[in-house]
Amino acid sequence: MEPSDLLRHVVGVLERLHLPYFVTGSVAASYFGEPRFTNDIDIVCALPARSVEGFCGAFPEPDFYVSPEAAQEAVAHCGQFNILHPASGLKVDILIPAETPFNNSRFARATRVHPAQDYLAAFASPEDVIIKKMEYYREGGSDKHLRDIAGMLKISGQRVDRAYIADWATRLGMLEIWQSIQQRLEGPAQ
Repeated sequence: MEPSDLLRHVVGVLERLHLPYFVTGSVAASYFGEPRFTNDIDIVCALPARSVEGFCGAFPEPDFYVSPEAAQEAVAHCGQFNILHPASGLKVDILIPAETPFNNSRFARATRVHPAQDYLAAFASPEDVIIKKMEYYREGGSDKHLRDIAGMLKISGQRVDRAYIADWATRLGMLEIWQSIQQRLEGPAQ
């Protein structure tokens, strides 16, 4: 199974179950920016406890491994759990969002895109992917997040709402990171 096949399968399950979700992380960054290899897919999903059993059941062994207990724990504590495809070594991280103004904004701004010609999927907006990448950079310092942001600004730069990013960067205490990224890539912050 290729990452694109796994994404198609998981999105199909989410759509069939009518669960609010969006694809984020490096898959979304690659879609809106410069492609890079990743063996995991990050999906934010508002998965209610009553839907955990049906969701997990859509990924049967031996083709997949998902722990219903880990899923219930993630739902109870706004954490995350994994769907593993052992034959390929691929995994999907399902992130359960907390009820916050930023997460509400992310869901409201999610956009339907064609990751492949034969299906649509909800993806986080490029701005929200950039904001989360800045958060991950702040937490761990990995330059891969800055490279993803640079690729997104290079490819999707005209479509990116920089005022929205600046607003949330200010609210989330990351304005300095945002200004530094812009100065390195394009000159003075806007």
